[in-house]
Amino acid sequence: MGFVGGAGFANLDLLYAGLQKLPEEGQEIYAEGFDMQLGGGVPATMINLSRLGVPSRLLTYMGEDFFSQFVRRALDGYGVQTINLYKGNLRPVTLTSVLICGGDRSFVSYQDEIEITPQHVEQVYRQLTGAKVVDMQAGFLEAYRKLSAEHTIQVFDTGWEEDLSIDKYREYLEIADYYVPNQKEALKITGESTVENAAKKLGRYFPDVIIKLDKDGCFLKNSSGSKVIPPLPGVKAVDATGAGDAFMSGFLYGLYHDYPVEQCIRFGNVTGGVCVQGVGCLTKYVEEEEMLSLAAGL
Repeated sequence: MGFVGGAGFANLDLLYAGLQKLPEEGQEIYAEGFDMQLGGGVPATMINLSRLGVPSRLLTYMGEDFFSQFVRRALDGYGVQTINLYKGNLRPVTLTSVLICGGDRSFVSYQDEIEITPQHVEQVYRQLTGAKVVDMQAGFLEAYRKLSAEHTIQVFDTGWEEDLSIDKYREYLEIADYYVPNQKEALKITGESTVENAAKKLGRYFPDVIIKLDKDGCFLKNSSGSKVIPPLPGVKAVDATGAGDAFMSGFLYGLYHDYPVEQCIRFGNVTGGVCVQGVGCLTKYVEEEEMLSLAAGL
């Protein structure tokens, strides 16, 4: 059945939890809790897929610095097949301080600027050849073109950007089989003010339009009409960090096992809903049997 794969930068989150307020300029405050763990992005998705029993392959950038070594050890511990794309003296891992205050989050991030070279793109293509499903990220367009020609299922996730637009990512949207933005991203990329209008515009590219509605579930529009697939009930959200990546893992699980798209979304609603009940991307998760049981109730 092949495997599920993806390429992208690794993120390392320094999580400060239980803050009563954010510090003012020149002020120091203490958090009630702290953790350092892998952050979101493709690595988190591949880890959660591995937890669901799906063979996963990750291509990422790791150097020789302390933070890269932490990421390398963590990935080894999760059992994800990992290929390093980087050789050099910079720090390719993105570092993020996450300040969790009143259920919301603030971020400060840093990454040495790393060039994605044609050699990296070719390596991504070679290593992802034979995958059944690929998690697409910006920067590896030519690899995705070749994989599309080989009929690999590809799912695109942009994340939030201030300059997010269809024009910026048109070539990726034309290649992808699915695009899974949240509501804010869908409105931004389309320039529309309602989910329905955003779905109509995205429908020019995708027969199945998927828009995540956070705590309200997930919107689906296709030839059968439009509907909202309900969220996991009883969720007490603690931290939304990594929720989108967790959703992606459930969704990709469904595609890998040939489930209909609506059922893939149900799996994503479960994995995303469980994730937000812990601090960080990887603290709370489900394994395959539990996910199948919870999804059956949606």
